[in-house]
Amino acid sequence: MSKMAGNTLREAGEGISPGRDLGPLVERVLEEGADVFFRVDSPLGPVFVAAGSRGVTCVDRAGIPEDFVRRYRERFGRLLVPAGEREGGFVRRVAAALAGRRVEVPLDLERMTPFQRRVMRVVRGIPRGEVRPYGWVAREAGSPGASRAVGNVMARNPVPLLVPCHRVVRNDGTPGNYGFSPQEKVRLLREEGVPLEELSGSPYAATPTTGVFCHATCRHARRIQPENRIPFRSPADALDAGFRPCRVCRPAAV
Repeated sequence: MSKMAGNTLREAGEGISPGRDLGPLVERVLEEGADVFFRVDSPLGPVFVAAGSRGVTCVDRAGIPEDFVRRYRERFGRLLVPAGEREGGFVRRVAAALAGRRVEVPLDLERMTPFQRRVMRVVRGIPRGEVRPYGWVAREAGSPGASRAVGNVMARNPVPLLVPCHRVVRNDGTPGNYGFSPQEKVRLLREEGVPLEELSGSPYAATPTTGVFCHATCRHARRIQPENRIPFRSPADALDAGFRPCRVCRPAAV
């Protein structure tokens, strides 16, 4: 793998050994002069996954293979060929990651801008069963106030589920849009145990026991007993009430 590819993976938040996962895939891509694709099951139903020598480039709902190959060529400027037996190990790892298992796979985000890669890295770190607002993602990506730009990145996320953009919600806690439909977003979040009704209008929670406030889905917020739980509409409201932000979910800049 080239130095540039290694840097790209690090910027995308990857921390795995690419040689073990990509060796056969890299050989195949070099031999064919094209990326490879395969079909696997996912929480969104059957999907096509495309990958090149640096990692996964695209995840899209499965349909007619020829249509996917054409769209891929138009978007990425690369030809696609079906994956073979040599890539079986990589295919299984991707399938496991899509299913929600804690399996890391490399992503090729080289075509994105530095800001877009930072956004993708931040979103990839949102834990299963938790959500974060667009404004938080913008701040964590180093661009406070760029909520709309974050939304644009999420709308064009080429690797949904691997980068879980369904876990990014509106600043008021409501789910918002999703490339596979708002209904699919709600379903995915419910399946992960996100209490959507509790979030709407009150996406933050505090407790006088510790004097700390969190995103309402933070693992620490979920431990708050109902009688000690104080909901808030915004970090500013919680700060004005004298609470300090959680150091784990970082609902506000310290």
